[in-house]
Amino acid sequence: MKKRENRQGVMIVNTGESKGKSSSAFGVVFRAAGWGMKVCVIQFIKGKWQTGEQRAAEKFDNIEWHALGDGFTWDTKNPEQDIKTTREIWAFAQEKIRSREFDLVVLDEINYCCGYGWLAGAEIVEFLQAERPAWMHLVFTGRDAATEVIEYADTVTHMTKVKHAFDQGIKAEQGVEF
Repeated sequence: MKKRENRQGVMIVNTGESKGKSSSAFGVVFRAAGWGMKVCVIQFIKGKWQTGEQRAAEKFDNIEWHALGDGFTWDTKNPEQDIKTTREIWAFAQEKIRSREFDLVVLDEINYCCGYGWLAGAEIVEFLQAERPAWMHLVFTGRDAATEVIEYADTVTHMTKVKHAFDQGIKAEQGVEF
């Protein structure tokens, strides 16, 4: 494993309307953890909802997991609270990045917050340009990634739906969807 000072950090953005954004990010989480890297996952939307990925991460000493959101905010009854929560999570994420403790930081669902207008892409990039260590890897997920974030990122994947089981009336299956 390269020492931090010999590593070029990569920023990955997974966006688009289809499934697979977080799943792809969590593949990177377990790959990095498998190589002994220190990983931090911060979820902006999912709250108390338990996922298989979070359960698996608990088996690793080098993965720190924070599900901090208020839940699925597209059904929100209180947008002011969602904005407040987003701002608090963003401040927490900034602390984790500034700490320089982690080799990889995943900001799961942060792109949704930009799409909803709760967090500005320019603000995110300004912070990263000033505070992100050159060796730190980042993964951002969620629909509607901000243009500024896409431009700043090294790798951007746009997930496009061809077909989805939900459209056929098949509900999310434990172990596959969550």
